[in-house]
Amino acid sequence: MAENITLNKDMTIAEAIKIKPQIAGLLMSKGMHCLGCVIAAGETLEQAAEVHGLNPDELIKELNEQG
Repeated sequence: MAENITLNKDMTIAEAIKIKPQIAGLLMSKGMHCLGCVIAAGETLEQAAEVHGLNPDELIKELNEQG
């Protein structure tokens, strides 16, 4: 059921991983190594993308394409 939920840039990293655990590897490959820390609970995917020099819209597209 969770795989039918579309991730968006306003979700926190923790929320997104709870919905689609398979995205963890992709996030790690992009330098987001703090998946289980306090920051993941409060930082949105958009904020994380910007901090890591990534385009938030492109990141969300990639994350939603993950099986």
